[in-house]
Amino acid sequence: MIPASHPRAFSLHTRDQIVEGLKKGMTSIHGLIAHGRGEAFDYLLGEKTHPFAWEAIHAAATMLNAAQHPVLSINGNVAALCSKEMIQLAALLDAPIEINLFHASKKREKMIARHLLSLGAKKILLPDRGMIPFIDHNRKYCNQDGIENADVVFVPLEDGDRCQALQKMRKKIITVDLNPLSRTAQAAHITIVDNILRALPLLVEEVRRKNTPTQYNNKKILKNAITLMRSRV
Repeated sequence: MIPASHPRAFSLHTRDQIVEGLKKGMTSIHGLIAHGRGEAFDYLLGEKTHPFAWEAIHAAATMLNAAQHPVLSINGNVAALCSKEMIQLAALLDAPIEINLFHASKKREKMIARHLLSLGAKKILLPDRGMIPFIDHNRKYCNQDGIENADVVFVPLEDGDRCQALQKMRKKIITVDLNPLSRTAQAAHITIVDNILRALPLLVEEVRRKNTPTQYNNKKILKNAITLMRSRV
């Protein structure tokens, strides 16, 4: 039991969620390493949601609400951390959730799908004969009715090569990434530099509000995030 007074309570609870995802067969061992890498950048953010993240969240909500065929991509770490928020987002947008794993596993796909269904998800897609060009590994497979035909793809905690490939397919890409220097952050059209556990509830609320669009510059957002991190080193 982690007391709320513990200075690392939020971080420790997050780690427990990832470990629980591993025990349930949704998250891979490699996902634990990826989470630890991201956590290091959260330290540099002071574990806070900053104005540049709020600006990206607002822009992401506007883009998702305006999309003709938005698709939400989920991997093992996202399933362990934010399944409920992804389901809420999917319901608000009437969008499918597509499962796509870097370390491909039909067993893990089924476990994630079962987990999402148990929480009330309605539209869940698995990779089929759809194809993402420009990728040589298993993540090139996607769903024909999902990512292949999407105009906007929300890919939180994404790996860079698939994000770059989706961009080459002329899809609009929204991501959540604690590392503003990553290929994913640099390739996405909108990058929310924040912890996904803080960002997703805020994004759900912004989508629900359906606010009017504003001017947005992702390069400026990334620059502001990098500047803040450097100031804290």
